[in-house]
Amino acid sequence: MIDFILKEWLLIASAVGLVLTSVYIKHFPSYSIQEMQVLYILFVLFVTINGLRHSGLIGRISQGIEKGNALPFKLVTTTFFLSMLVTNDAALVVIVPLTLAVNIDRKDILVILEALAANAGSALTPFGNPQNLYIYWFYGVSPGEFFMAIAPFSLLFLIILCMASFFIESKRKLKNTKANPETKKSAYVYGFLLIVVLLAILHVLPVTASFIVIIYALLFDRKALHVDYALLFSFLFFFGLAENMNILLATELKHAGHVFLVSALASQIMSNVPATLLFAKFTTNWEALLWGVNTGGFGSLFGSLANLIAYKLYVSDNDTNDTVIFTAKFLFIGYLAFFLAVALYIFLYKPL
Repeated sequence: MIDFILKEWLLIASAVGLVLTSVYIKHFPSYSIQEMQVLYILFVLFVTINGLRHSGLIGRISQGIEKGNALPFKLVTTTFFLSMLVTNDAALVVIVPLTLAVNIDRKDILVILEALAANAGSALTPFGNPQNLYIYWFYGVSPGEFFMAIAPFSLLFLIILCMASFFIESKRKLKNTKANPETKKSAYVYGFLLIVVLLAILHVLPVTASFIVIIYALLFDRKALHVDYALLFSFLFFFGLAENMNILLATELKHAGHVFLVSALASQIMSNVPATLLFAKFTTNWEALLWGVNTGGFGSLFGSLANLIAYKLYVSDNDTNDTVIFTAKFLFIGYLAFFLAVALYIFLYKPL
């Protein structure tokens, strides 16, 4: 029971928070189609990555990446640029399992840097994360304006994370070295399915096209369906909790002053996506909101769904048993990045 609580405290906390806030405001949250689509896309991504892992492809790729120097640098920069195209959540679902399969030390720090890289990289494009897409459409911002507004944020953290990656020891572990994994034919199928899922995320294909992943897994590879359902239920409870927090804050909020700092701090509790939906109704300053919610993605585990994904993928891995220490490191490094982003905004915009 203690092990379950330590490992699944997020599931328990989100469920308790949902129940308490629902009782307090006498309202049970409703779930939008978009939120259900997020859960569905996460599920098919997990199934696809699980299938790739079982097929031996991830193990083979990890051994390929492992060759040569600057392995942490390659993983961090790949996460940054991949998140610009396929969202921060999808980038971490692909990269973190790859990192955990690589045979090196200091995987905990590397996963944390990858979470920061995913948040920083996804901030640079309108489709990199949900809050950017909402701000982009809600305020009618042009692509050039959007890029110029947030570029200092993303590029500064790209430089910092690249420098930090060179300080991570990438000493190879010599014990229990695995032989080259055999790649099954299903690897090619799951590679194709991953492309389908990513195209669905980018709206090139309809979301329903990714249902082919579930059909294939049910017919030919049911082991791939053994994903982290606790994480999916955590998201389900968290969406409801965020709606309740939205109602609580909206009833008390009288004006939209200091939107950057307020949205950044609110994201620490209710995540940056619902914080965006809330504060967009109270301000016309889209740049401050854009900076605030992307800054809010750093810091707490609740700051963004990407943080939760990286955290859960790490602590759920069979080879990790340092949940408490990893949590402390995640929060410490995350809040260093949070306060650095706040300082950068103050330096650039000099808000009153």
